Amino acid sequence: MPISQSYRPETIHAQLGEEFFDPVAAAEFPQKTLRHRDRRWAQRIGLEALTDAEWIHHFGGFAPLPGGFAQPLALRYHGHQFRHYNHELGDGRGFLFAQLRDIQDGRLLDLGTKGSGVTPWSRRADGRLTLKGGVREVLATEMLEALGVNTSKSLSLIETGEALVRGDEPSPTRASVLVRLSHSHIRIGTFQRLAFFANKAAMARLLAHSVEHYLPELASAPESQRPKAFLIEVCLRVARLAAQWMAAGFVHGVLNTDNINITGESFDYGPWRFAPHYDPQFTAAYFDESGLYAFGRQPSALAWNLARLAECLMLLGEQQELETALKVYEPALQREFAQALLRRLGLASADARADALLAKAVLEFLGASKAPYEQFFFDWRGGLASRARAAESPSAQFYAAPEFAAVLEAFDKHGTAPDAALDHPYFAQRTPCSMLIDEVEAIWAPIAERDDWSVFETKRGAIAQMRDAYGAG
Repeated sequence: MPISQSYRPETIHAQLGEEFFDPVAAAEFPQKTLRHRDRRWAQRIGLEALTDAEWIHHFGGFAPLPGGFAQPLALRYHGHQFRHYNHELGDGRGFLFAQLRDIQDGRLLDLGTKGSGVTPWSRRADGRLTLKGGVREVLATEMLEALGVNTSKSLSLIETGEALVRGDEPSPTRASVLVRLSHSHIRIGTFQRLAFFANKAAMARLLAHSVEHYLPELASAPESQRPKAFLIEVCLRVARLAAQWMAAGFVHGVLNTDNINITGESFDYGPWRFAPHYDPQFTAAYFDESGLYAFGRQPSALAWNLARLAECLMLLGEQQELETALKVYEPALQREFAQALLRRLGLASADARADALLAKAVLEFLGASKAPYEQFFFDWRGGLASRARAAESPSAQFYAAPEFAAVLEAFDKHGTAPDAALDHPYFAQRTPCSMLIDEVEAIWAPIAERDDWSVFETKRGAIAQMRDAYGAG
């Protein structure tokens, strides 16, 4: 098997002990057709030399990677689902297949699956993933990465030849298995499970493991201060993620505690959507009838989840100190949102006050005008340096309105960032790459109707160009 010399396998999660996972076997699929392979990230983990047949052998048949786990691990966790606690959760259609190192920065990375078969936590489900669900996850992760969001990567998608019955889409439908590359599958729900069983020893072991392998900057903190220091760092990372989602106009859709990990990385995409314009009430999931996880409520939903993590850590730390730690979230969110907007707009930071005023002016304009969200950031990349380009935009009428004056005034205090790349061919286009729900359906339709993947690949090419223009990934 041709593997790069830079390939560095790990089996670190197994060190936590068997109470954290269940060894499982992957489903045996009747057919394995490779539909997507992220060659860029395969190179980052030393697997770029695999042939397609070898790739399918490992990521469709789940033959162990050299030096990796001998058997996949279905992870155990609990979680609040739409604020209702569920103690029967766990990896029900996925598992941790392997761990390895990022060649560029040495980070520990997980290869986790979705649709790989039944586990002890599947309950009455079939452990499968629809092909449409897999396609949607590839599109979500590639788009988010291009927009600068800290996200898992869709490393592999293989069609499996099964026909699935689903109540929320036309059935039978095609099946797939996805492998995602993620920086930790340790979730808030992982801590919740240990708190549920009042397992202080395991909680201490999980905290030590998390610091050593994912948050090593906390290693010097005195042991008595570790719970507080850990919670502060997780709050800061989750605040950054919330800000990135909001700046990208992205709605995750299901912000349950088992979908939030300790590294502040977005993952597990189900009913996601991008907002066509700024609308705090915009929801992604048809079953989110109360709008609990609506676009504008995502930051507060994450704050609620972080409070649940603080409750878990009370097994190890003092309540007052943990409550103090939670207070870092809100100011961090405000700072991170301003910085996320500046990065999207290709503007240099001025000072904290001017940055905050810019964020306020942009949000007020987008909310009042209902100007197309992605078009605005595309048109005004570089700020006032792009004024002539914005005047030729399909959204030019929005920028001529009186309410845009405050945005122009805020732009005047921010110079163009050195990495704005305004000469990139991407910005010579009239419209940006986007991923609204109608576009997703238009990508899926030719796949479903005639197995035509050309529109999917064309969109992936457009996303790659945008990623290059924004200097992301």
